[in-house]
Amino acid sequence: MTTMTQTSARFREFKMPDVGEGLTEAEILKWFVQPGDTVTDGQVVCEVETAKAAVELPIPFDGVVHELRFSEGTTVDVGQVIITVDVAPGSDEEAPVPAPVQEPVDEPVAATDEPKGRTPVLVGYGVAESSTKRRPRKGAAAPEAAAVAAAVQAELNGHGSPAPVVAEAPVGRPLAKPPVRKLAKDLGIDLATVVPTGKDGIITREDVHAAAAPAVAAAPEAPDPSVPEPVAAAVEVPASARETRIPVKGVRKAIAQAMVGSAFTAPHVTEFVTVDVTRTMKLVAELKEDKEMAGVRVNPLLIIAKALLVAIKRNPEVNAAWDEANQEIVQKHYVNLGIAAATPRGLIVPNIKDAHDKTLPQLAAALGELVTTARDGKTSPAAMAGGTVTITNVGVFGVDTGTPILNPGESAILAVGAIKLQPWVHKGKVKPRQVTTLALSFDHRLVDGELGSKVLADVAAILEQPKRLITWA
Repeated sequence: MTTMTQTSARFREFKMPDVGEGLTEAEILKWFVQPGDTVTDGQVVCEVETAKAAVELPIPFDGVVHELRFSEGTTVDVGQVIITVDVAPGSDEEAPVPAPVQEPVDEPVAATDEPKGRTPVLVGYGVAESSTKRRPRKGAAAPEAAAVAAAVQAELNGHGSPAPVVAEAPVGRPLAKPPVRKLAKDLGIDLATVVPTGKDGIITREDVHAAAAPAVAAAPEAPDPSVPEPVAAAVEVPASARETRIPVKGVRKAIAQAMVGSAFTAPHVTEFVTVDVTRTMKLVAELKEDKEMAGVRVNPLLIIAKALLVAIKRNPEVNAAWDEANQEIVQKHYVNLGIAAATPRGLIVPNIKDAHDKTLPQLAAALGELVTTARDGKTSPAAMAGGTVTITNVGVFGVDTGTPILNPGESAILAVGAIKLQPWVHKGKVKPRQVTTLALSFDHRLVDGELGSKVLADVAAILEQPKRLITWA
């Protein structure tokens, strides 16, 4: 949903839309435009994170950016104006006075006798020009602080290491805005030891990162959903730091709340089976050479997903949900198959809509698109809504199996362990075979032991003899 208002014939406002299903707020992750930039209808201007996913917001009109109302890292309520655009640049109509940024800005002056009325600015854009006079800090004026910073930077550029700063450094509390102070606290950095490079001697995010990690590493490649990502900031934490505090918000906060609710609401039962998947691995190798599968990714997860769909078809009662309000079991006649994916923002579970109707090539294409979208951080809230059952592949981490927690509103989740070469009795002889362990967790209000066992046994039987995909489908 696009939300905008028109303040005049020249200046238009764009409000934070509800990008999910009844969400009330979103955090601005990144601005892609700045004041003075020209934008066109449909151009993405910022990326926001809701409780479900990161979403890019397009502007719904042409013009020149007049003002950004919130800085990156700020949580904004749905319906609040986040950007204003001059749709008729060059006209004589007077521009509206920019509204104050909602995030508090740390003033670069002494804490006492502080002048009021200064227009706040976005974090990272320097200090707003103002006619209000500021009292210089005791011991050093702001221009002198800036000169010191410039000298230090020149020393860095010329010799690779900063020159020592003695009497010229500002005295008292280091100058930094709230988000920068919080970043320094999270990384265990003392701001008094950080060399400022910002305007008027203000410490910037880059200064803090430089202090935390003097040797800046090359930018990493896009994360793969099958690889776990660190929760902390992507900088090296100093050895002197005894702990790091990480704010829980956005997707990670929503996941935590959902998992607690699921664990203490739905009575979980988990069953396990170890199965010989040697024939499945041979089928995967054959399908990779099949012309019908050209252009799509073929892997064991594809066959496991198809096996689960066939097992659900044979045991449809497992595909249901519990309606607590009406005390009813809601039988689903469709399967939206969730695939758990690890991303930098936490574990997300997008699902393949109507997976039960897809052929093997269609299912492979859908899986590939799902993984690519998750890796790029572009999974939409709609893609994660309405799941019925889920697969989580813990085997990619070398883990044998686990006891997965149900996604809220779903009846079952299948965990797939690592596929390993192990000694196995095959045709009366001990031979090396490809073996894995499956774990099926289910809601015992909906699924009793018999039904859960049948579903798990069917999946195992198909993986042991993949030809059953044909005979049972």
